[in-house]
Amino acid sequence: MAGPIFPFTAIVNQDKMKRALVLNAINPLIGGVLVRGERGTAKSTAVRALAALLPEINIVADCPFSCSPYEKDRLCDNCRERVARGEELPVARRKVRLVDLPVSATEDRVVGTLDIEQAIKKGEKKFEPGVLAAANRGILYVDEVNLLDDHVVDLLLDSAAMGVNVVEREGISFQHPAQFVLVGTMNPEEGELRPQLLDRFGLSVDIKGIADADARVEIVERRLAFETDPVGFCDEWCGAEEKLSKEIEAARKMLRSVTHSQADLYAIAELSAGLEVDGHRSDLVILKSARAHAALVSRAAITEEDILLAAELALPHRLKRKAIHEVELQFEHLEKRLEASKQGSASQTQKTDAPHDVKKKRA
Repeated sequence: MAGPIFPFTAIVNQDKMKRALVLNAINPLIGGVLVRGERGTAKSTAVRALAALLPEINIVADCPFSCSPYEKDRLCDNCRERVARGEELPVARRKVRLVDLPVSATEDRVVGTLDIEQAIKKGEKKFEPGVLAAANRGILYVDEVNLLDDHVVDLLLDSAAMGVNVVEREGISFQHPAQFVLVGTMNPEEGELRPQLLDRFGLSVDIKGIADADARVEIVERRLAFETDPVGFCDEWCGAEEKLSKEIEAARKMLRSVTHSQADLYAIAELSAGLEVDGHRSDLVILKSARAHAALVSRAAITEEDILLAAELALPHRLKRKAIHEVELQFEHLEKRLEASKQGSASQTQKTDAPHDVKKKRA
């Protein structure tokens, strides 16, 4: 039996990384998170802590793909056939899974395999689930993602974006939901991802060791306290963990109702165009992330602050490798706009005394 996991809310600083993970937990269709940084910067700790933090989910009890019994349009082929026969799907409840993908993984290991021989001889469609099946409605974690075969990375990113895995062999096909939070971590010193693959990750965060002496001391003290008494340490952070877990669950329910305006779309387009980002994936990712952040802080419509917080995570890895000083100036301007937006929002909060805005600093 696994021991206690270091609490997500106990991780010191690294706010951008935590925000990127939480936003993807609210809406996995953002397209995953790439975390780039040196060793010992809490990358894997944060991923495992997020899985332990997330609220439990309802599943079809005997389904290997963890289908949701209440989303009839997102069932695997097996569950869909059972419903068509009039069966009532059995319901169970469990914690969210964290699935580790080894860098040696092959395509068949990832997507699963169809038994063609059985299909031809007996007319039965037998599917052997892969990693994507285990990861559905959970977290798929790839450490050293830059060392994974490019083709396998493509498969993962396709499934993360579409939320479904379709396997076809010899005219026979099988599909199942594959909606998961894809998290890739890597040390840039060990090699980079191709630009085409970088662009496919929804969000990206570059993290470094913390220079502030007080923060470093706090990191050491918390880690020692956890190692000395893991259960006691987790109990101390139980309230904060439960609070964030409930906020994520509420945000998931609210997400579909969060609105945006035409002016918001123009603001997003100007951000991407101003930084000369190719394609339109960044615009979509910023919008999805802004809506997720608005839902997290209980806002019915996105604001400039939501857009800027999302852009801060969605744009850096999509920038062209030229005129780096110009890029830095653009991001300085972005940070100033974000700070001004936060101050304006804080001022408005004081005027209206809106209690839900207290959550802003959580992600």
